[in-house]
Amino acid sequence: MPELPEVEALKDFLTEHLTGHEIVRVLPVAVSVLKTYDPPLSALEGHEVTAVRRYGKFLDVGTDGGPHLVTHLARAGWLQWRDRLPDGPPKPGKGPLALRVALETGAGFDLTEAGTQKRLAVYVVADPRQVPGVARLGPDPLAADFDEARLAALLAGERRRIKGALRDQALIAGVGNAYSDEILHAARMSPYKIAASLTPEETATLYEALRSTLTAAVERSRGLAAGRLKAEKKSGLRVHGRTGEPCPVCGDTIREVSFSDSSFQYCPTCQTGGRPLADRRLSRLLK
Repeated sequence: MPELPEVEALKDFLTEHLTGHEIVRVLPVAVSVLKTYDPPLSALEGHEVTAVRRYGKFLDVGTDGGPHLVTHLARAGWLQWRDRLPDGPPKPGKGPLALRVALETGAGFDLTEAGTQKRLAVYVVADPRQVPGVARLGPDPLAADFDEARLAALLAGERRRIKGALRDQALIAGVGNAYSDEILHAARMSPYKIAASLTPEETATLYEALRSTLTAAVERSRGLAAGRLKAEKKSGLRVHGRTGEPCPVCGDTIREVSFSDSSFQYCPTCQTGGRPLADRRLSRLLK
């Protein structure tokens, strides 16, 4: 799933390639991705792109005097830039193509989604805050005013495990499964630690890990073409998706906890005092 660093990089890429250009066609292929109907997709046509912004994991393409095209790529969605779009309209089918946006130059981009769980979402709105997911977002962790005191206030009274709290978009915008693993590894903190139980020293450590991990990921992605961002994300991850590999810090074996539709990874030595966390799915299989 694209998270804050990748969406930030896509925002920068689209700012360079879209701003000042006119949208001439918006072609829906998978109608299920469109979550709004008024204004219609065609309302974007004939308008010049004036700005591209990021709200958490949402991308917002704003136009001059016209609506905004807001996109959430969900788990398996992606944006593919084309310097020259194919001639003729795309054919509906079982492929990954969901939406195509064409510019007056002949260039444009495709929104695609792999797999069978179709969660990619597209909204056409007068104001991005009309999108429910945008309206409920918590503060951006890379914002200038997001300081250690802000994080401490957000976590106070949170009886959830810190892993879940970090992923809650209404609490902190933009962090998902992968980067929450990376942040907690950098902070040497158990994913199961209760958020409200953090000491001031632990909160300071978590804050530093949060900011440094996301900032480093953004810097690695900056300037890359859209098609290279997935590979860059994977190469920069130290524990997420690396079950069975040695921890780059201590050499212990990276472990995994699995759920029905997701999993997370951690290092026992670095994060849990050497104790493996119970994998509930595996435990059920052994019964």
